[in-house]
Amino acid sequence: MEAFTKQKSVWIRTVSYEELAVNTGKTIRYRGEEVALFKLGSGKLQAIQNRCPHKDGVMAEGIVCGEHVFCPLHDRKIHLPSGIVQAPDTGCVKTYATKVEDGQVYIEFPGADELAC
Repeated sequence: MEAFTKQKSVWIRTVSYEELAVNTGKTIRYRGEEVALFKLGSGKLQAIQNRCPHKDGVMAEGIVCGEHVFCPLHDRKIHLPSGIVQAPDTGCVKTYATKVEDGQVYIEFPGADELAC
């Protein structure tokens, strides 16, 4: 039997909270991962995988409505808190935890052994 060591997640400082435009995505890149970061109208932050699972659309370029973003390529609606594509379509994108400290936005990048969605 092989030994298994779980890789710990890491919090990465990205941008200042104030520089984020409301309901407009921002692409964040870290170690080969691309994340779409959104500041919703409520002020809450949401971060998801930056590529649609259907046609690989750039989610940061999508239109935000409430807690959803619409893929710019084919209009699939994705729930930002869960990453789940809304019916009648199917699929999901990875979600990322966010936090704000001293006015800076941090995104938690999970260890490589954690599930995508």
